[in-house]
Amino acid sequence: MGTHYEQLSAEERATIMLMANEGKSLRAMARTLRRAPSTISREWRRHIPPAGAPGRSGYDAKLAGQEARRCRFKPRRSSKLAVDGVLFGVVEHLLQEGWSPGQIAGTMKMMWPDSPDRRVSAETIYTCLYALPRGALRQELIACLRKAHSARLPRSRGTDRRGQLTDMVSIHVRPPEVDDRVLPGHWEGDFLKGAGNRSAVGVLVERSSRLVLLAKMDDATAASALTGYTLKLSGIAAPMRQSLTYDQGKEMARHAELTAQTGVKVYFCDPHSPWQRGSCENTNGLLRQYLPKGTDLSVCSQQQLDEIAERLNQRPRTIHGYFPPISVYRAMLERLNQSIGSVH
Repeated sequence: MGTHYEQLSAEERATIMLMANEGKSLRAMARTLRRAPSTISREWRRHIPPAGAPGRSGYDAKLAGQEARRCRFKPRRSSKLAVDGVLFGVVEHLLQEGWSPGQIAGTMKMMWPDSPDRRVSAETIYTCLYALPRGALRQELIACLRKAHSARLPRSRGTDRRGQLTDMVSIHVRPPEVDDRVLPGHWEGDFLKGAGNRSAVGVLVERSSRLVLLAKMDDATAASALTGYTLKLSGIAAPMRQSLTYDQGKEMARHAELTAQTGVKVYFCDPHSPWQRGSCENTNGLLRQYLPKGTDLSVCSQQQLDEIAERLNQRPRTIHGYFPPISVYRAMLERLNQSIGSVH
C-alpha cells in the first residue's frame, strides 16, 4: 500500500526553524514532528539559501511556505504532443503511414537538429499514445504500432514446403563480400504465404540498402516462383543482379532456370535457419502490417504490391541514419555506374 505524502504545515515549518536555531539535527526534527527524515532533509535542501546569499541566512519558515505554495500552483508546461497541436498531427499521420515511433523521432531529429520544439523522442510518442483517453483515436493509433512476439512461430502449419532440391549451392560457399554487405546487388528472398498456404507473394530484399521488391505469384508452386522472380529481377539494373540467398523451400526447385534467365546466382541456407536471411525475416514482419496472416494473397494485384513496397522503401531506417532504403539504393547504383564508367 502506497504512502500518502502531505505537505508540511506552517506550524511544522515554524518548529523546524526554531529547532534549527537551537542547533538540533534533522533527525531530531523528524522525530519531534513524526515525519520521515527524508521529508525534513528534502525541505531543508529546497529552502536553505546558498552560502553567502545576501539578506538571508538559515531556514526561514515564512519564506519556505511561500516558495512551496508558488511551486505547487506553478502552471505545468504544456505537452509537446497535445492532441490539438500541429506536432501531434504530424506524428498521427506518420503512424498511419506505417512509421514506427523510433523512425518518426529519428527523422524529426535529423530534419530539425537545432529546434527542440519541433521534435520529440520515441518514448514521448509511446507515452502520449498510451495516455490518450480510451476511444477510437487511441485504439486506431496503438493499432498502428508493430506487434512484437516473444517467440517466433513455426513458418508453416500446412503442407510441408521443404524437400531435397537438386544442385543446390550452399550459403557457406557464398563470397565473403556478401556477408559483409559492402557490395550492392545481393538479395535475400522468401515466399510470404497466404491463407492455407495456397497463395503467396514473392519477397526480395537487397542486403545492403534493405530495398524491398514484391512479386505477385499465381500460386505457391515452383513454376509461379520462376515466373514471378524472373520478371521482378529482370526489371532491375544488371549490376544490381549478383546473387540471391534463399531457404530450401520447394518453390525454388527451378533455381537453375532462374539463374540462366536473370544471371543471379542462388545460394541456399541451412534448413530451419531463418537468421541466415535476417533482412528478409525482418521485412516479412513489416509486411504483415499490410498483408496479415490468413489473407488470400491471390487477390492482390502487382500494382498493390508495388505500392506496399514503396511505402516500406520510403520509411526512414535507423541503420541508414534515418535515410530511407530507396535513397540508399539509388546512391549505391549511381556509384556503381560511375565506377563501371570510369573503367571504360
